[in-house]
Amino acid sequence: MKVAIIHYWLVGMRGGEKVLEAFCQMYPQADLFTHVVSPDSITDEIKAHRIRTSFISRLPQPARWYKRYLPLMPLALEHLDLRGYDLILSSESGPAKGIVPPPGSIHICYCHSPMRYIWNMYHDYRNGGDFFSRIAMPVLSHYMRMWDESSAARVDGFVANSRNVAERIRRYYRREAQVVHPPVDVDAFELAPPQEVGDEYLMVGELVRYKRPDLAVEAFNMSGRRLTVIGGGEMLGELKRLAGPNVTVLGPQPFGVLRHHYARCRALIFPGEEDFGIVPVEAMASGRPVVAFGRGGALETVIDRVTGILFHRQSVESLNAAIDTLDGLSFEPSVLRTHANRFTIGRFKQQMHVAIDRYASLERGVVQNAASMPPEAGLGRAFA
Repeated sequence: MKVAIIHYWLVGMRGGEKVLEAFCQMYPQADLFTHVVSPDSITDEIKAHRIRTSFISRLPQPARWYKRYLPLMPLALEHLDLRGYDLILSSESGPAKGIVPPPGSIHICYCHSPMRYIWNMYHDYRNGGDFFSRIAMPVLSHYMRMWDESSAARVDGFVANSRNVAERIRRYYRREAQVVHPPVDVDAFELAPPQEVGDEYLMVGELVRYKRPDLAVEAFNMSGRRLTVIGGGEMLGELKRLAGPNVTVLGPQPFGVLRHHYARCRALIFPGEEDFGIVPVEAMASGRPVVAFGRGGALETVIDRVTGILFHRQSVESLNAAIDTLDGLSFEPSVLRTHANRFTIGRFKQQMHVAIDRYASLERGVVQNAASMPPEAGLGRAFA
């Protein structure tokens, strides 16, 4: 069986690329298709596969300007020749699912989110962008929405990374989706001895506006508590200028440094609304609680007053009140670690095999109960 994996672009290692790594482990002989690849920015696990790029990679400075080529990506996807592949697995957040599947193939889309910049966060991206974005986005987004909705019909089955995203798929594509939470390498994280846990709070992630790192910095500027910020992105310089003396903005850090801070912080601060959010699970795998904005994927990972605290308005006052509440509670690291074990890589692979088996069986006209079918018995294993 020949397997093709379609991923929007390979220019870094974020949550979507961690999912892609798991797909590569599930299907070690699969070929990868993407718009643009920056080899120095991806892992050996991904580079071990044959990677084919669309014509976007032949345009000027594709690794830097790939987002500006967004209007050309539907055409680029439809030019990909996928004849001979039995299973096509698309990883969707940017344009990836819009390939033309050949007859007889099965096309499963693992959806991190319908494209945020044309759907649920359109006005945020438009108003927060440069002059080009504000002028061009209204016209281009109208065209992209029509293509994105119509291309959903080329998918035999959707798998969403959260109930939150499954609802977006239902709203924008009028399709139902099975939910399989993304994989977290829980075993890569450690619990620190209690005496090493300090009073410093931690924020981790890409420093972009929708994740609201500015809210975290402003809240800690006001409270005087200590905060460490780890991550890179467009807001890095702005946050360094905004940070008070009690806030340390470290920028991007190697994994060893990140793991050390996860295990020894008082708690993780998670102030944005995410599709799912792997970062809170990594913190809980390190035995540390989470203070999270109570919308989006955090509602599926953080249990209020058990594994952390949820706050419900994105304001300095609401965030600081949640931190005050957390300071009055105690959290057992082993309980947090056990909760994080619900999101392991092994669990992800098993559930994805079951989902692929189910959709492949339905497509071939054989109605089966995927919940009772052993993963090793079905087509998902056969493709491996």
